[in-house]
Amino acid sequence: MDREKNTDRFAEERQKDLIIGRNAVTELLKSGREIDTLFVVRGEKGGTVGKIIAECKEKGAVVKDVDRKKLDFMCGHSNHQGVAATCAAHDYSTVEEILETARERGETPFIVACDGVEDPHNLGAIIRTAEATGVHGIIIPKRRSASLNYTVGKTSAGALEYMKVARVSNLASTLDDLKKHGLWIYGADMNGEDIRGVDTSGAAVLVIGSEGDGISRIVREKCDFIISLKMKGKINSLNASVAGGVLMYEFAYKR
Repeated sequence: MDREKNTDRFAEERQKDLIIGRNAVTELLKSGREIDTLFVVRGEKGGTVGKIIAECKEKGAVVKDVDRKKLDFMCGHSNHQGVAATCAAHDYSTVEEILETARERGETPFIVACDGVEDPHNLGAIIRTAEATGVHGIIIPKRRSASLNYTVGKTSAGALEYMKVARVSNLASTLDDLKKHGLWIYGADMNGEDIRGVDTSGAAVLVIGSEGDGISRIVREKCDFIISLKMKGKINSLNASVAGGVLMYEFAYKR
């Protein structure tokens, strides 16, 4: 019974995010609002759907092929005509705008990068803590990441209105660019060095990985330091947003 309730709640949350059907998505494109993700039933490519796909790609939206049954479920079995889209709950910023925020405040940049954080509740919680700890902006990749949807906005408890979030095509290359701006890259990993002994007071990017896989190999290779939290219990890891929150406060204290 509890599982059924959780499934129903997930479907209701997803439906709040979705614009469903060909005409609705076409009008959404005409309105100029930023589209996060376009979901298309696998194999649907021609006619109106093909035009929608092309325009979404042109505008930088992520296009995902999904099974018809999955899209049926996501749309609450509404007549989706093979397509549905999500809009951003807030406009995306750029990495340069995040750096400019730090310059305007007269502070060394403090940025959080999320590598593979796909749970919107986790991303929303990270944004909320980031706003409280003086983070200048969040960076997320276009792929393998939750986007700024309804659930993220709700979970952030209003913090999304004050936090700049940039979405990039290649997180690894973005970290390389930030190094050129003088930022040090700190990757969070359970096998890293105890953060209490690491100097994190300068310009920094804190990279938080996914709960299941952690930081990806290519992003890990870009990190200057691998840091961790000392664990005293029998559980050797924390929820991504909880671990990220503790680490953000450690950075904030040293800044």
